[in-house]
Amino acid sequence: MREAEAKRKRAGGQVRIGGAFAIPAVLRNLGADPAKVLAEARVDPKLFEDPNNLISFAARSALIALCVARTGCPHFGLLVGQKHGLYSLGLTGLLVKYSPDVGTALRNLVRHTHLHVTGATFGLAVDGNVASFTYDIYEPHADGHDQSGDGAMAAFYNGLRELCGADWKPVEVRFAHRKPADLGPFRRFFRVPLCFDAEQYALRFAAYWLNHRLPETDPELRRLLQSQIDALEAHFGDDFPDQVRRVLRSALVARHAKADQVAALFSMHSRSLNRHLHAFGTSFQQLLDEIRYEYARQMLEDSTMELGEIAAALDYAAPGIFTRAFRRWSGAAPADWRAARKPAKQGSRDATLGSTRRRRTGRA
Repeated sequence: MREAEAKRKRAGGQVRIGGAFAIPAVLRNLGADPAKVLAEARVDPKLFEDPNNLISFAARSALIALCVARTGCPHFGLLVGQKHGLYSLGLTGLLVKYSPDVGTALRNLVRHTHLHVTGATFGLAVDGNVASFTYDIYEPHADGHDQSGDGAMAAFYNGLRELCGADWKPVEVRFAHRKPADLGPFRRFFRVPLCFDAEQYALRFAAYWLNHRLPETDPELRRLLQSQIDALEAHFGDDFPDQVRRVLRSALVARHAKADQVAALFSMHSRSLNRHLHAFGTSFQQLLDEIRYEYARQMLEDSTMELGEIAAALDYAAPGIFTRAFRRWSGAAPADWRAARKPAKQGSRDATLGSTRRRRTGRA
C-alpha cells in the first residue's frame, strides 16, 4: 500500500488552469494584489495567459488556500467557481455542449475527465427519480480540498444551467467537508437545500433532465470534436490500472465496486479483469484498498463523519473491519490518525458536532 501511494505521490495530479482562470480577478475584487500572491505561492503568472496550460493539482490547491489566507475570504473557492462553466473544460467542454442530450453530455464529461484534471474524477449516477453528478478529489497530498470542491460545484451548476436553461435547478447540493461558519454565500448562489459532511461533492437533480435535448448541431462539427479528443486520448497513453482507478472512485461511493460489477463496466469477466491488472503488477483488491485509503483519509480529515458512517460509505460490513484495514495501511487507528490532524482551533467545535450531527442530517 505504501509503495503504491509513493508511486502515485511522485506522479501527482494535474489540471488545466482554465478551471482556476478567475483567481487573479477574484483576488483583485477582494483587494489583494494578484502578482504578490502568485509570487508567494511560486506560481508563474504566465500560466494564466492560456487556459490550456497545466498546473499540478497540489500547486493549484495550495494557491487557493493561500488566497483564502491573504484575502480573509473563507469562500474564495466558491467565488472562483461562480465565474466558470463549460468553457473552462476546454475541448471536452465543447464536446459536452454539442452532445445530443444532457445525459450524453455528462457521460462524455465523465469519460474524458482525465483530459481536464488528473487529481479528481467526475461521476454520474441515477437513483430512482434523482440523478447525481459527482466530483471526487483523490489527490491525497493537496491542501484546500474544500475550496476546490466548492468551486467545482459552482462551475458545474453553471454548466448544467447552460445545458438545460434557466428552469433547471438541483434539488440538493452536497459538500464533502464540514459546514462553514457562514452559509450566506452558499445559500445566495445555489438557492437550494445544502448538505455538508457528505460522502462526496454532488449536484442532485431530477433524473428527467438527462433526457433533455440539446440544440441540434452540425454532425460534422461533433465528429471533428470527437476525433480531436480521441487523438488526445491516444496521446494521453492512459494505462489500464489508471482506468480502473477512475471507475472505482465513482463505483465505490455508489456501492457498485465489487469485482464482477466493475469488470462488467469494461465488458469482461472478473477473472479477465484481474488477469489484465496482474500484467501491470497489481490486482483489483490492491486498487480497491488504495481508493478506500484515499477516501478514508479525506473523510477523516475533512468531515465530522463517525467511524461507522465512514466504514459504511467505504462498503465495509462492520466498523471493526475498516479499523483493522486502516491500521494496516497507515500504521494508526482511524481515530488516532484523525486526532493527530485536527486543527486545534476546531477541536472543541468538532467534538460537539461529531456527537450531535450526522452526515445525513447535515443540511442547511
